[in-house]
Amino acid sequence: MEGYIIEWLSLLGRWAHLVTGIAWIGASFYFVWLDNSLEAPKNSSDVERGVGGEIWSIHGGGFYHAQKYKVAPPELPEKLHWFKWEAYTTWITGMFLISLLYWYQAEIYLIDPSVMALSKPVAVVLGMLTLLLGWIVYDLLCKSPIGTQEAKLSAAMFVFVSLAAFGLCQIFSGRGAYLHFGAMLGTIMVANVFFVIMPGQRDLVAAKAEGRAPDPSHGIRAKQRSVHNTYFTLPVLFVMISNHYAMTWGHEYNWLILIALSVAGALIRVFFVQRHHGKTQPLTLVLAAVLIMVVAAAIAPKPRAVVPLDSSVSAADVFAQVQGVMVQRCVACHADVPTQPGFAAPPKGVVLESADDILRQADTIYQQVVVTKAMPIGNLTQITDDERATIEQWFLAGAKAQ
Repeated sequence: MEGYIIEWLSLLGRWAHLVTGIAWIGASFYFVWLDNSLEAPKNSSDVERGVGGEIWSIHGGGFYHAQKYKVAPPELPEKLHWFKWEAYTTWITGMFLISLLYWYQAEIYLIDPSVMALSKPVAVVLGMLTLLLGWIVYDLLCKSPIGTQEAKLSAAMFVFVSLAAFGLCQIFSGRGAYLHFGAMLGTIMVANVFFVIMPGQRDLVAAKAEGRAPDPSHGIRAKQRSVHNTYFTLPVLFVMISNHYAMTWGHEYNWLILIALSVAGALIRVFFVQRHHGKTQPLTLVLAAVLIMVVAAAIAPKPRAVVPLDSSVSAADVFAQVQGVMVQRCVACHADVPTQPGFAAPPKGVVLESADDILRQADTIYQQVVVTKAMPIGNLTQITDDERATIEQWFLAGAKAQ
């Protein structure tokens, strides 16, 4: 029953996280586009009222006319829409998921003894510290002397996130490391909203209401953090889907793959932001594509020729050994009714109880158990290198039962 309850909580949590994430990212992308697409107002009366830019657009069968004031309108409107809860609820639902899956079930998804033998409490504390320290280091970098020099700040941030990616992959399972890397970036993004962007906006509104000049530093910092957030978005989205692709986090150089694909995502976002300005520079898109292709080529499995079994060993004997490994190491999760705590259904619907099941899933078994070693997850069932070698021998001999 516990596994069934966790499954439902995971489903509802992911659903809510996806919905709120779409709302946050959609609003963020729209406002970045809007801000970068503004044109000088055509009407002199708008200029006199303090309008700094405007844009006309059409959507859903209607025309829209958006204007941005240089500082604030002559009078505050009765109703002012704030954009904050999209960010907050995305982070809250994300924290619910990381708590449910990666901390409550740390022994399954976060800890890999072959990477580092951690106790569950230590692993959870390290995960929490990752989120906290990520924000502290990032915020200190932004407030440091290089914080106003974007080129130097970007270089420092690249070094920081690269070290974080490498360090996490030396501590946690590949899947857990990727997730915490993305959660660290997501935490930085929402902390930017809570600690920098929103206070700046509140001060702007208060200054207008009180008839005093607003502090321009708030707007400068808020704009900087908003731009950073938009560049973090695609790397975070990659991490959100990465758990489905063990070829990335299950690789020996998973940390390098994480860095490369994160940089590719950021470059893609740079291209679109530049495009908003009318300064299309295909080089950034080309660099992103090259990075992705290099990663894909580098981690591609090497072709393996069929290797006949030694004449003293029959295919039936080898398959019997493979089936024994499946029963002992895999069927606890990959059964119609899993017996492994925390699983209400076989992961991805893969069942390995019968000989036909094993033969049908031969390619997947080889990829997940031998190539990436992503399975068994967290090596919960303590599969040995010899057992992986048996599966490899069977697969390279043609993956036969007889």
